[in-house]
Amino acid sequence: MSEGYGEYRNKVLGFIEEHEKWRSHTVNLIASENVTSPSVKRAVASGFMHKYAEGWPRQRYYQGCKYVDEVELIGVDLFCRLFKSDFADLRPVSGTNANQAVFFGLTQPGDKAIVLHTSHGGHISHMPFGAAGMRGLEVHTWPFDNEAFNIDVDKAAQLIREVEPKIVVFGGSLFPFPHPVKELAPVAKEVGAYVMYDAAHVLGLIAGGQFQDPLREGVDVITASTHKTFPGPQGGIIVYKNFGEDVAKLQWAIFPGVLSNHHLHHMAGKVITAAEMLEYGEKYAEQVVKNAKAMAEALVEEGFKVVGEDRGYTESHQVIVDVSDLHPAAGGWAAPLLEEAGIILNKNLLPWDPLEKVNEPSGLRIGVQEMTRVGMKEDDMKEIAGFMKRVLIDREDPKKVERDVFYFRQNFQRPYYSFDYGLP
Repeated sequence: MSEGYGEYRNKVLGFIEEHEKWRSHTVNLIASENVTSPSVKRAVASGFMHKYAEGWPRQRYYQGCKYVDEVELIGVDLFCRLFKSDFADLRPVSGTNANQAVFFGLTQPGDKAIVLHTSHGGHISHMPFGAAGMRGLEVHTWPFDNEAFNIDVDKAAQLIREVEPKIVVFGGSLFPFPHPVKELAPVAKEVGAYVMYDAAHVLGLIAGGQFQDPLREGVDVITASTHKTFPGPQGGIIVYKNFGEDVAKLQWAIFPGVLSNHHLHHMAGKVITAAEMLEYGEKYAEQVVKNAKAMAEALVEEGFKVVGEDRGYTESHQVIVDVSDLHPAAGGWAAPLLEEAGIILNKNLLPWDPLEKVNEPSGLRIGVQEMTRVGMKEDDMKEIAGFMKRVLIDREDPKKVERDVFYFRQNFQRPYYSFDYGLP
């Protein structure tokens, strides 16, 4: 090996080490991230990464899959138990990939869909410029009630009857409150529409029984990623009811439709995470919601404007803060400043923001799921809110705050709610 190329290898491994060290010193509040247990890391770093397994367990197109098949079949069983579903498909390699599969399996180009607009918290894969558009769907968006920070039920019911969509999609990326599935699923069924629920952000809360129960509320199919409130490796999942011939359509859409091999090392990690959630998921999800509420209340006490006051601020892992009164650039100013202090979150458009403010939106999106996983409780949320006040309201030097964040974070280094470390 050339000494020159070996240097690149050293640099890559060095950057990985520096990233891991840095992450262990920061308070990560990115709402779409989490940390896995050591057991899941072992699965992801296993020899499963070297294997191909096209198709369904015990019906593969390649030989040599007997151990992979056993793991995947265990996983199907565990996910069905976890979500009280008839079927579970672990093959999608991301939440967007799962969305692609549903769009390709259950709709045709030219069909109509109703989704949540990105400015109201919807995901890009639901939009004309994302997976829905790539399928050729005619995309309509839910009417949104800014005050309730949710889909407007009466206007949405009217829209469903007017548009007569092939599919309606609940769920999104800015997701503090459950969506009105119970109210609108029957209306969708009136016009013959499929009801899909993108649970990417709230899958772990659903698994723990702390958010809403989509399949019991009228949803046909749930898609999700497996690395947000569900604390697994990056990947995707589809769980659904037994709805006749459409099961075969979904199976085909996944393979050979939108993927070939399905990243077997990540699949194995999902299976271990499902077992962890069956054991610890209720306590974990319960603490996540408690922490989110505590964070919201603490931020209000510190002088921040938190969205959703009339509804108790949040019922999920997310807290939405409007910082438009603190600086002209709002979230575009606040998020980088907090990063300097070791507090990692993202700026976010709020429903009342014009789209041209995408780089300077009013909002900050906070997620407490990762810090809950490493053992933080309600009092720790108050501590974090205090750090944020020092940076954004008191205008203290972020580097001074970073030192305090560093020492605060040293007490929280293990991923609890796992077989490796149990409960905090």
